[in-house]
Amino acid sequence: MKPATATWWGAASLGRVAQLSAALDQLIAEFGPAVGPGDVESVFADSRQRVGAARAPGLTRDRLRAVARSDDAPPAVLFVCVHNAGRSQMASGWLAHLAEGRVDVYSGGSEPVEQVNPAAVEAMAEVGIDIRRQFPKPWSDEVLHAVDVVVTMGCGDECPYYPGTRYTDWDLDDPAGQGVDAVRPIRDDIEARVRALLDELLR
Repeated sequence: MKPATATWWGAASLGRVAQLSAALDQLIAEFGPAVGPGDVESVFADSRQRVGAARAPGLTRDRLRAVARSDDAPPAVLFVCVHNAGRSQMASGWLAHLAEGRVDVYSGGSEPVEQVNPAAVEAMAEVGIDIRRQFPKPWSDEVLHAVDVVVTMGCGDECPYYPGTRYTDWDLDDPAGQGVDAVRPIRDDIEARVRALLDELLR
């Protein structure tokens, strides 16, 4: 039984409680057999604390995807930048698009902001990749332990580090505060790097 009490759900309205309860039920149905319903509930509650109610289901799904990875799962990559709003979102969009399910893709930030950079969204839309539904999120231990490669982008000492994981740092211009004209070259630079990484992963 999930703890659907006022304390657990916090100060959410009845409508929000119903939405959260439905989202939790769906996550338990999807991941409960692999990781256990209690663990799903715990990750969901922690995700809500980290990113709020509206974004908790999305962050929880990412974290549980990582926990539930099997030994024969495809390679996994985590893209990390400070705000998880521009470079890492474009990189994850490119890799998900180009890999077509052959790579598990994650992104996160050390200090995630409120929304994805609108110029990055526009620049990616120009090449047919929709990242409008993505949102900045923190990186998590579950994902870090699950991935094969962590690609860092200008987050310096704030980037996570785990021994035994392959790390690659991409020196990219920061699109924060830039218009779409300035973001296009960054987008294209990221595409070239992602294509090279994909070739390595699938070799």
